[in-house]
Amino acid sequence: MHKSRANKLLFGLILLAGLLHQDAQAEVATKAKQAYLYCPQTGTVLLDVNSDQLMPPSSMTKIMTVYLLFDRIVSGEISLDDKFPVSKLAWRKGGSKMFVEVGTYVLVEDLIRGIVVQSGNDACIVVAEALCGGEDVFAAEMTRKAKELGAINSTFKNSTGWPDPLHVSTAKDLATIAEKLMTKFPDLYHYFSEPEFTYYGIRQENRNPLIKRGMGIDGLKTGSTDAGGYGMVASGVQDGQRLILVINGLKTAGERAWEAEMLMSWGFRNFATPTLFKKGEEVVKTNVWLGDKPQVGLTVDKDVQVTLSRAQMKQMKVEAVYDEPIDVSRIGQIVGKVTITIPDRQPIEAPLRAMGDVKSAGFFNRLHAALYYLFWGHNEQPA
Repeated sequence: MHKSRANKLLFGLILLAGLLHQDAQAEVATKAKQAYLYCPQTGTVLLDVNSDQLMPPSSMTKIMTVYLLFDRIVSGEISLDDKFPVSKLAWRKGGSKMFVEVGTYVLVEDLIRGIVVQSGNDACIVVAEALCGGEDVFAAEMTRKAKELGAINSTFKNSTGWPDPLHVSTAKDLATIAEKLMTKFPDLYHYFSEPEFTYYGIRQENRNPLIKRGMGIDGLKTGSTDAGGYGMVASGVQDGQRLILVINGLKTAGERAWEAEMLMSWGFRNFATPTLFKKGEEVVKTNVWLGDKPQVGLTVDKDVQVTLSRAQMKQMKVEAVYDEPIDVSRIGQIVGKVTITIPDRQPIEAPLRAMGDVKSAGFFNRLHAALYYLFWGHNEQPA
């Protein structure tokens, strides 16, 4: 195996390091009792404060409610133009409301907006009853699906986040649910970023205070209860880097807005998620044994990204380790790997595949190469 430092890549990353603020520090404090800041593109956790601690998810629960609704839409079971009936139970529900009227039928698309923009408890119950016949059955489906998605510590007892001592989740679980929703339903996710919605003549602004602040925030959901305090699941993109934030346990809505904006700004300012190699991009060349061309490029099968701070970027090492030379029969196969090493992190590895239009050399060329090896003692083809 041959080791090669990817000098071209390192030069590019040195330039990229200059894009991060010179005073950036990869440390931050928060007043939230639970906090989790995460880059889903690379699985990198930027901040973790009691992220596995059970907590009341309040109206952040509604992300899971919407997930099940989106799932039915994408499967074709229902459509945005379908209408769901409003029961007395839904109409009478307290707390935040969409203000649906008992005995009427409401468009599914309006119910989505009523949930994600207006945080309507009444809209959630309309959805739960239409999809599963009642909230109890729907909540059980929420719990089952959440665990299937990886939110293994969540138990839902209703569709709204209404206080219940057994209705619990964690900051990490809510981030997981949010990420899965964005990934599976990219064509429906836009509803979370709508700034306002008017239904039954009542105009309500999006409860997410970051939507209108020009930070690239495009979701997701706020929540508050006496037991859980004020919380939020937020997500946004800056310079191609997506972050997901979950906070909970704040004392006021104003404190929640400040903490969310501060933490998202800190994450975007202090960290970058560059694409080190793009899918199919040539990382390095290696010599070919018994081919009609002397060299072939080694490429990666998918984008290789990494999330890191300015300090980590300066200490990062990138190495390509690969066979040299490779037999022509191995064109199209994995022949090595590129390894990214960052202090205090597990190494990131990506396989290198030999790709190129190289065929077996003719008889005389192969004979020439064999004689060259016999006399000169190494597997290099003559120029």
